[in-house]
Amino acid sequence: MSVHDALPRTTTTPHPPTRMLRGLRPVARWLLRRRYDVHVHGAENVPATGPVIFAANHVGIIDGPLLATFAPRPVHALTKIEMFAGRLGRFLHYSGQIPLDRGATDPNAAKLTLRVLRDGGAVGIFPEGHRGAGELDRFHRGAAYFALVSGAPIVPVSLIGTREPGGHTSSIPARGRRLDLVFAAPYALDPTPWPRRRDHVERASLELRERMLHDLREALAATGRSLPGPLPAGEQLPDPSGGVTGTTT
Repeated sequence: MSVHDALPRTTTTPHPPTRMLRGLRPVARWLLRRRYDVHVHGAENVPATGPVIFAANHVGIIDGPLLATFAPRPVHALTKIEMFAGRLGRFLHYSGQIPLDRGATDPNAAKLTLRVLRDGGAVGIFPEGHRGAGELDRFHRGAAYFALVSGAPIVPVSLIGTREPGGHTSSIPARGRRLDLVFAAPYALDPTPWPRRRDHVERASLELRERMLHDLREALAATGRSLPGPLPAGEQLPDPSGGVTGTTT
C-alpha cells in the first residue's frame, strides 16, 4: 500500500510545483545577501533526506521568503491565502508555496502539506499563525499534527532580526542589518495512526512549544541578540482560531 493511501488520503493530491522553487533559491540568496548580513546557524541539524517540518517563530514580513531561501532544503511553506492574489499569487503558486485559509478548517492545505511530506519533502510552518513578537505566546496545532500524521521530524527555527524594535507589521529591516536563522536539532513525535484525538494533538503541540521556547532562548543567547518586542499598538493582526495557548494582548 502506498503511503498516500493512509488517512487522510493524498493519492489524488498533486505535489506543489518545485522547478521554480529550486531554481530561484541561488538567485534569491545572492539578492538577499546584497541587502542584508545573513547568518545561518545549525544547518547541519537539518536531515539531508526524507520528510522534515521547519517550525519557525514569526516576527516580520520577510520571514517566509527568508526561510524558503536559506533553509538547507527547498521549503514548501504554508502561506495565508490572502497572499495568493494577482502576480504575487501566481509567483507563490509556481514557487511551490501552499495556500492556507487560516479562518477555517482547510483540508486542501492539509493534503498538499501531507503530499510534500509523504514524498520526502520539506514544509515550513509558523505555529504562531501571524507576525508578532516572535515569542511563541500564541501557538497552533498544525506542526504537531503533521508530525503525528507523517512521522516527519520537526526542526525548530529561530528567526532573529527580521523586524526592528518598534517596527510595523509590514516593515522590513534597513539595508545592511543582520539577520539570523538558527536551525535547532530535530524533534521527533511518534507517528499516530488514524484517528488522532484532539487532546493528543494538543498535548503534542504544547510539548513542541516548550521545545521551541528552549531552542529560541538558546538561539538568542548564542547570537547575543534579542527579539523586537510586540507590534505597535493597534497593529496586532487578527488571530486565527485553533491555538493551544491564550491570545496575547
